[in-house]
Amino acid sequence: MTATPTPNDTNVDRGPLDGLTVVDLSTTLPGAQATMFLADAGAEVVFVEPPQGSGLRALSGWPALGRGKKSVTLDLHDEADHATLLGLVRSADVLVTTMRPAGAERLGLGPAALAELNPRLVSASITGWGSTGPFKDLKGYEGLVMAKLGIMYGKRQTTPRPGPAFVPSPFASWGASQTAVHGILTALLEREDSGFGQHVEADLVRGIATMDTWQWFSELVVGRWPDAFVPVSAFDDNGLPNGHLIYPLLVTPTKDGHWMQFAQTEPRLFLALMKELDLTWMFTDPKWQGIPQLEDMSLRIELWEMMLERASARTLAEWQEVFATNPDLSAEVFRTPSDALHHPQLIHDGRVVTVTDPELGDVTQPSTLVHSDGMALSTPHLAPRVGQDTDAVRRRAAAATVSEIASGVPGSGLPLAGVTILELGSMFAGPYGSTLLTDLGARVVKVEPPAGDTIRGLVPFPEAGGAKVMQGKESIALDMRSPEGLEIVHQLAKRADVVLQTYRAGAAERAGVDAATLRALNPDLVYLSAPGYGVDGPYGGKPAYAPSIGAASGFALTDVPDATERVGSLDEIKATAIRLYAGSANLSVQADGVSALGVASAMLLGLFARRRGQPLGNLTATMIGTATHALIDRNVEYAGRVDTLTADHDMHGYSALYRLYQASDGWIFLAAPLAHEWSDLVKALQPHVQLEGDARFESPEQRATHDEALIDTLAAVFATRPKDEWETELGKHDVGCVAVAEQVAEKTLQSDEFFDAGYSVTAMSPTFDEHRRLSPVTQFSRSSTKADGGCLVGEQTEALLAEIGYDEAVIADLRERNIVC
Repeated sequence: MTATPTPNDTNVDRGPLDGLTVVDLSTTLPGAQATMFLADAGAEVVFVEPPQGSGLRALSGWPALGRGKKSVTLDLHDEADHATLLGLVRSADVLVTTMRPAGAERLGLGPAALAELNPRLVSASITGWGSTGPFKDLKGYEGLVMAKLGIMYGKRQTTPRPGPAFVPSPFASWGASQTAVHGILTALLEREDSGFGQHVEADLVRGIATMDTWQWFSELVVGRWPDAFVPVSAFDDNGLPNGHLIYPLLVTPTKDGHWMQFAQTEPRLFLALMKELDLTWMFTDPKWQGIPQLEDMSLRIELWEMMLERASARTLAEWQEVFATNPDLSAEVFRTPSDALHHPQLIHDGRVVTVTDPELGDVTQPSTLVHSDGMALSTPHLAPRVGQDTDAVRRRAAAATVSEIASGVPGSGLPLAGVTILELGSMFAGPYGSTLLTDLGARVVKVEPPAGDTIRGLVPFPEAGGAKVMQGKESIALDMRSPEGLEIVHQLAKRADVVLQTYRAGAAERAGVDAATLRALNPDLVYLSAPGYGVDGPYGGKPAYAPSIGAASGFALTDVPDATERVGSLDEIKATAIRLYAGSANLSVQADGVSALGVASAMLLGLFARRRGQPLGNLTATMIGTATHALIDRNVEYAGRVDTLTADHDMHGYSALYRLYQASDGWIFLAAPLAHEWSDLVKALQPHVQLEGDARFESPEQRATHDEALIDTLAAVFATRPKDEWETELGKHDVGCVAVAEQVAEKTLQSDEFFDAGYSVTAMSPTFDEHRRLSPVTQFSRSSTKADGGCLVGEQTEALLAEIGYDEAVIADLRERNIVC
C-alpha cells in the first residue's frame, strides 16, 4: 500500500486517542515504540529532544518510530527550556520518560513533583531494572538485562563457538514498551472515573520475562520435584538431537538454497509432513515405535538426517506448490526483517505502507499494530525534522495551564475491576494477552474444550505447560460444537466487555462466535481477532506457531544473521539448522510472547475508545503483524539506509564497548557505547590498563576505526579476574557491566535474589500450591495489582453456569450429556 503522508500538524485521523497530548522524553527504543503506538492511535505526541537532535534518529527505523510526532528541541539543563518543559507537562495527559529514577528526580520529574504540577497527568517511566530494589541504579541497556537474566545463555546455540550468545533482537525493549502502553491506557481508563492521573512504571526485566511460554514452570517443577522429569533442550551442546519438537518444527534448506521453518506441531499436521516425505511407514515399524518421541539417540539422529535429506531434495517452488494445495502443510522461509515486509499476508492485510519522505524518498514500514474493520488506525505521517515545532510549542507552553481540574476520588483499587473478557482461543500468543490484564483486575473467562487447551499438556508434568497462561483466569469447559454449548458462549458474550478470539480465518464464523454474531447480541462489545496471520488472505487459514512467525518476521535472522548464506554438506546443514532453530524456537524469547503483548495493548485501546464514546470497529492484531512492530528499529526500508546495529560473526556484540567478554571464570557483558561513558570506563580500568592517552582510542571516531584493537585490549584485561568482581568494580564507577548468568532466565527470576528484588512474587495454584510467579509487569503509584495462580480445566464451570441462570438440574443434565465438564 502506497499512501500520501499527512502533515503532522493536521488532524486528518481522528483516532481513539484523539485529543490527548503526550510529552515524549524518550531517549531509548522502548519509549519510542510506546509513543509510536500512541501516535498511531491518534494522540498528539510532542517529542522533546536536545538541540543537536535525539540519538534515536540514528536508528534505521527512525522514520517509523518518529512518525506522526512533533519535535521540540530543549536543553533541559537550561532554566528557560526547563520551564518550557514544565509548561508542556502542565497541560499534558501523558508523560513518557526512559531515564533512571535518580536522573528524573534531578530534573524535577519525579512522580511526586509531576503529580503536584498536574494532578491529571499519567506519567510513565520505562527503565531497565525498575525504580526499587538492588538493581535500580544499574545502567538500563538491553544487553545488560539479557546477560544478567540468562537470555544470552539460553541463546548460546545461535553461535557455533562455546559460551553465551549476544541477542540482537530487541525483545526486552518491546516488552517494556508494551507493558508501558498497558499501564498508560489502564491509567487513562481509571482517570475517566477518578479524574486523577498517576505514575506508571515498566521495565526491561519484567518486559522480557513475559515472553516465555512454559519454561518458567518447567524450571519450577525441576526445582521442586527433581525426579519428576528432566527438561531437555532441542539439541545438546554437542549438536545432538534431544527433544522431539525438532521434527515437527523441522528447519531445512531447499534444493536451491533457501531455508525453511516448518510448523507441524499438532499430530495430524506432523502426519501430513511425514506423508509428504514418504515416511508414514515408520508409524507401523516396530523400530520406530513412539515416533517422534524416541529414546535411542542413534534413532533420533537417523530420523533427523532422513527428514533433512528428503526435505532438501525439493526446490522452494516445488514446496510452495505443495503448500498451496495441502492446507495441513505449512512452512515459512527465513526472512530478514526488511524482507518480512514483503510477506504476502502483510501486503494483503494492508500492514505495510510506503510513504514519500522529501529527504529519504519512498519509505516502506509497518502500518499500525491494531487494525479496525480491516483498516489501519491512521494513515501514515512523516517523522518530524529536528525542532520543526519548537516555536509553536514554546508559545503553547508559555500559556499552559492544567487543561482540566482533577475531580473525583483517587481510588487505590484494581484499575480494570469490572472489566470482563471472554477468551475464545488456545495456546499462548493471544491468551497470554488477557492473562496480563488479569493482574490489573480484569476478569477473564476462558472457554476450553472438555479436554482443555492444548497448551496444558505440552510439558510432561500436569498443567506445567499451561500454568503461566492460565494465571488469574476462570475456566469453563464445554463442547462449543453443540447447540447447548454454543448458547452458553452466547450468554457469556452478552455479559462481556471484550471478546478475544484467536482462530484461523473463517473458524469463528463456522463456530458461530464471529464479530457479527456476538455484536448483535452485545452491541457494546469490544471484539478482537488475534490470529497468527489474518482473518482472511493467502495465509489466513494456515497454522501459526512461534518458530514459523519467528522465521517469517525476521527474528531468527536477526539473532543468526549469517546462517543462511550457504547450504553445504549434511553436517554443515545440521549445524546451521541448530543455529536457526535456536533463533526461531527459543522458549524464553519468541514470537508468542511478543504477540501476546500486542494483544493486551489492542484490548485496552478498544476499551478506552469505548469508554470515551468513540468505539472502534472489529479489531485485529496478528502475530506476524505485531512481530514487525517489535523489529521496527531495523525493518524500515528506504534508499541509503544504514544498518547501524550489526553484530559480529561470532555473536559477541555490536562493538568493543557493547559486547560479551570472557572473564577468568565465565563471561561478562560490557555496555559503555556512548561517548560520555568512555571517561568512566577509562577511570574504572586504570588499575589494570592505561587507556588514557592512547591515540587509537582518544575519540569516538578513533575508537570505531580501531575497534578490533580495543576488543583485544579489553579482552586481555577482563580475562584476568572473575566476572562478579568486574561487575562490582565497574559498577562503582557507573559503568555498565554485569556477570552473565549461566542458567536460563526463568530459573534466574525464581531465585531468592530476584524474588527479594521483587521480580517474582508468591501465588497459589491448585496444582503447584504456593509457588513463585512473575510479578505484575506494570506498576502503579496509586492503583493496585494482583498476582493469582492458574486454574484447572473447567474449574469454574458450575459457578459460571449458575451466574448466567442455569440451575443445578440443568447443569447436571449438561454434564451427563458431556456438553460441559
